[in-house]
Amino acid sequence: MKKLIIIGIVAAIISVVAIIILFVKKEFSKNKHELTLFGNIEIRQVDLGFRVAGRVKEMYFEEGDFVKAGQLLALLDDAPHTAIRDRNTAQVERDRAVYFDAKSQYDRNTPLCADETVSQQECTTFLNTKDQTKGAYEASQAALREAETDLKDTRIFSPSDGIITTRIQEPGAIVSNGQPVYTLSKTTPVWVRAFVSEPDLANIKYGMKAHVLTDTINPKTQQRREYTGWVGYISPVAEFTPKTVQTEELRTDLVYRIRVYIYETDAFLRQGMPTTVKIDLLNSEVR
Repeated sequence: MKKLIIIGIVAAIISVVAIIILFVKKEFSKNKHELTLFGNIEIRQVDLGFRVAGRVKEMYFEEGDFVKAGQLLALLDDAPHTAIRDRNTAQVERDRAVYFDAKSQYDRNTPLCADETVSQQECTTFLNTKDQTKGAYEASQAALREAETDLKDTRIFSPSDGIITTRIQEPGAIVSNGQPVYTLSKTTPVWVRAFVSEPDLANIKYGMKAHVLTDTINPKTQQRREYTGWVGYISPVAEFTPKTVQTEELRTDLVYRIRVYIYETDAFLRQGMPTTVKIDLLNSEVR
């Protein structure tokens, strides 16, 4: 009886060991055909500013606010630019009247110049006056167009959907042209910046599908958030591994930078967020 118990225990141990060996082999085989990379989320950011100088009148959004493309973000006091526009409008009307008067005189006297009823000197004067007043009229029109453009540029509109990451100025601040007042993080594209060693480089192709996992947990599934992406860029130039790379064995090697673009992004993906990228090397499917 005792002997049978010992035999049963040994058989159970052998079974457990066999299962462990099979599992390890399976995982090893899986890992052999799956490339795991570590990287960080990158999002394009845009510094937004007025093209003209002035005093900030309104700042409509706070940091963290989501904005839509074309939405009004900020406003300068436009009174000075409105005055310039109105002044140029009046100048255009004056120059227009002078030009058409000179042109009328020229047209009226052209037949008289042809039959020499009017002296050549007077004919030259009519022509020069017409040309000079036309030039002044065109110059004032150009000045008006510039003034109208400057007036429009007292407003900042969002160039794309995004999130306000930095609110730099406040109402009342005097800003110069081009000085940033907001920093906007665009919602697309979003990608993972990762690095591949030279031995693995030959296995990666443009367009290969990838799975991206973040450290944040989805409360519904209690699993790490996972996204689907594709290899959208492979650097043709090797570089020394940046210090931010999280694998110690790569830190002293020459590596190649890649980008894994994410198909469907959401608000949980943030600039600089660490991620794990898994690429199935046996799956030849490309984007």
